[in-house]
Amino acid sequence: MMDVRRMQVLRAVVTSGSVTAAARHLGYTPSAVSQQIAALEKEAGIELLERFGRGVRPTAAGRLLTEHAALIGRQVAEAETALADLRAGRTGRIAVRYFATAGADLVAPALARFRSRHPDVRVDLRIADGSPDEEADLTLVVRARGSGERDGLRLVHLVDDPYRAVLPRGHPLADRRTAVELGGLATEPWVGSERPGPCLDAVLEACAAAGFTPDIAVQCEEYAAAQGFVAAGLGITLIPRLGLGSRHPNVVVRRIRGPEPVRSIHAAVRESSLALPAVRGLLEAFQEVAGAS
Repeated sequence: MMDVRRMQVLRAVVTSGSVTAAARHLGYTPSAVSQQIAALEKEAGIELLERFGRGVRPTAAGRLLTEHAALIGRQVAEAETALADLRAGRTGRIAVRYFATAGADLVAPALARFRSRHPDVRVDLRIADGSPDEEADLTLVVRARGSGERDGLRLVHLVDDPYRAVLPRGHPLADRRTAVELGGLATEPWVGSERPGPCLDAVLEACAAAGFTPDIAVQCEEYAAAQGFVAAGLGITLIPRLGLGSRHPNVVVRRIRGPEPVRSIHAAVRESSLALPAVRGLLEAFQEVAGAS
């Protein structure tokens, strides 16, 4: 493979018309320039320069390599500019993964803030199952409070999302304006609104602290469908606040105490991605939105 730096030396000789002028322009000695050209000719396997008057001129092979050297020079300059823009957070691409219920109240306003500050950075935003994605720079996940770092990821706590009791309108507790005691729901049939994982764990741990295990009469993994089952009188359910964007007209939502189940939402950020100002800027936008919620 030919040395790209030697190709640039050849270009300097051809454009200046002599080894001496090229050496002066590059800050080399004429002898060093001649050595670089000789080494390049050896790599190319063909003569690149020929004497012409008091200077030199390129052979056909020399003209060909000079043209490619010019192209390479422009590409390197463009790469340096692009890299500088990336380092400064002006351009680039960030891969973000999120779970559905974080979309409206957390992801959308955070991205709006970020794009107002970094308009030329592309955000590749896709919904995921809440597990860290190896291809993503930042993934929104639910983790137990106090979770540590893992697998090259930095977990940054954003917000605690408390669960709410969702009751049928005719339920005896529906008329109360105060928080519902979690233990008071122990004998109720439940509509399971969570799949196995950290969200369900938060509910089960709170129920255990209140002294019972919920009786799941209807299994469901979608908050909207769970509300429909509750509205039909088939049970009660717990849904996190961020999952209650659309409420069924025939349910009542109440706060919970004794204890209040909470799921903890984190940003799982790749450690290597934190070197990029744009990624740090996006994380900052998430923290601002979470802090205002």
